[in-house]
Amino acid sequence: MAAHAAIPTRRAMLPFLRWLAFVLAGNVIAAALVLVSGRSVPSVLAYSVTAASINVGLAALVRQQYFVNVLFRMATSVPLRWPLRVRSALAQVHQFSGGVHVGCALSAIGWFTAFTAMTAGAVVTGPDSGPEIVLLAVATAILAVLGAMAVCARPTAREQRHNRYELTHRYGGWLSVVLFGVLTVLMATRSGGSVVAGLAASPGTWIVLAVAVFVLIPWLQLCHVPVSVVTPSEHVALVTLDRGRRVQPGTASRIARRPLGEWHAFADMPSSDAYASRMAVSCGGDWTARFIADRPESVWVRGVPTAGVVTVARLFNRVVWVATGSGIAPCLPQLLCDPTPGRLVWVTRNPERTYGPELLREILTAQPDAILWDTDAHGQPDLAGLAYRVCRETGAEAVICISNRKTTLRLVAQLRQRGMTAVGPIWDS
Repeated sequence: MAAHAAIPTRRAMLPFLRWLAFVLAGNVIAAALVLVSGRSVPSVLAYSVTAASINVGLAALVRQQYFVNVLFRMATSVPLRWPLRVRSALAQVHQFSGGVHVGCALSAIGWFTAFTAMTAGAVVTGPDSGPEIVLLAVATAILAVLGAMAVCARPTAREQRHNRYELTHRYGGWLSVVLFGVLTVLMATRSGGSVVAGLAASPGTWIVLAVAVFVLIPWLQLCHVPVSVVTPSEHVALVTLDRGRRVQPGTASRIARRPLGEWHAFADMPSSDAYASRMAVSCGGDWTARFIADRPESVWVRGVPTAGVVTVARLFNRVVWVATGSGIAPCLPQLLCDPTPGRLVWVTRNPERTYGPELLREILTAQPDAILWDTDAHGQPDLAGLAYRVCRETGAEAVICISNRKTTLRLVAQLRQRGMTAVGPIWDS
């Protein structure tokens, strides 16, 4: 039964797994070429550091907010007359960035493992092991940091201990950039020539600087924003942020109550004020529960609004939106503002009592033929069957699913098994 349940999950994440395999295979081929090239040990060490740096740089790049926005803009700008098969592939753009990020991160760990092992060998066998000991200490520290980040980023670990995942990725990322810089300087000093010339000639120097810029930019855009919070129920808070500027529908913003505290991303919803935006914060853990119970008067916002999976709706002539509970929040901006025709299937507990009559009225105004399935009254539906029927009735080209991780991956897999185009987040970050 467990094996049977795992198959749909893999089917839902096939593009992610293919890009992950592609990146890993490319690095394995590069490593094999080094082994058969007969390079000297110092040359192999330098090559390993460069390869690790390239992988770290790519892993950071595909998560940089401006790059993500450009990537989504390019993927979703193709004409609707293009074949559905091509547009369906482009709709998996989020799986591309996820697969490359994870593949590059794992490859960097592999290259650093090889570098650390060779450096340890030089310490044991070399006549003058002093410099190698320092190099080994820094390499071991980098490997330990990257390893801890990878362990805490495993899907089950990330889901069960989100705070630990976030802290290790934030502070581990900062620390690894610093250690990379130290390692680059140490490698330049071992070249025998000018340290400055060695740094300028090393690709690792420029990659480390680029990664530092990627990391720094969102924190330079940190701002403190006043908010008003309305709680229609103990389950959800509707937050209006006074941004002072327009926010593009289909994006998500990261907010926190303290700059160095816990950060969470929520979909940006339109507001009656053109220079404000809204968010729906659903009770899904300690942080959100405290947020709803103790309504703040302001929050911190980091970086820029970032495109999310819902923006792929513009790749299709017509879509069906399937949301459960507070998954309606990421869908709502597209339902209200996107010209793509669509029909909503929303499965939730007593929607008026949980989300309030005003938000429900707004949804029904935008989607008068929406299917609202009240689980309090009717129990859980056959979600795949319901989505399939609505898709056939409306002639929609794709189904976009926004729910919790388990439901989304299962639903996407079931719909793809029926030959339909289905898209949903994959919780890879």
